[in-house]
Amino acid sequence: MNKYDLVIFDLDGTILDTSEGIISSIKYTIDTMKLERLSDESISSFIGPPIQDSFARECGLNGDALEKAITIFRTYYKTNTLFKASPYNGIYEVFQTLTKRNIQTAIATYKREDFAKTILEHFEFDKYTRNIHGGDAENKLKKSDIIDLCISDSKISDRSRIVMIGDTHNDAIGAEQAKIDFIGITYGFGFDKIEDKFKPSINDYADKAIDILNYI
Repeated sequence: MNKYDLVIFDLDGTILDTSEGIISSIKYTIDTMKLERLSDESISSFIGPPIQDSFARECGLNGDALEKAITIFRTYYKTNTLFKASPYNGIYEVFQTLTKRNIQTAIATYKREDFAKTILEHFEFDKYTRNIHGGDAENKLKKSDIIDLCISDSKISDRSRIVMIGDTHNDAIGAEQAKIDFIGITYGFGFDKIEDKFKPSINDYADKAIDILNYI
């Protein structure tokens, strides 16, 4: 018997390794704006949270300068590096198996929604779900808001039958606020410290994509 009726996935670091394209676009933006160079660790921290928050936090940008950075980043990313990504090993099998078991899937991501839909169609994940929601251009939506949009589209009202799969604390917090279960994955960008495995809001962990099925 299935434990869940709806499985909601994060995108970056959960379905696709998008690090190459994102990092290239961050470096291009920093060079174009003649900002101070960042360490590799700082640049890696951009992957997952809203891009506006990352430029504000790591580069100290705000106001018009922040808006300019976001415009440069998004334009370059969309035009040059959006498809510099690769699906994680086993993730297609996860979606195929969930589809065979009549479990709905959805994708909730901070990546801007039009970018998310374009890249997911490119890698043919739209064969498994059209329930895709992403961030808005103004960065007003919280992760829990995006999750709620996916739940609304699914028509599933019992939130005990819904789980979020993601690789960062932003995903875990969003799931907690949406009052659904959360499974953290350790092959992505966020959970890489042993203490992460003791967070009360995280129900289980999967070290490989295929391991997700063990909890569904």
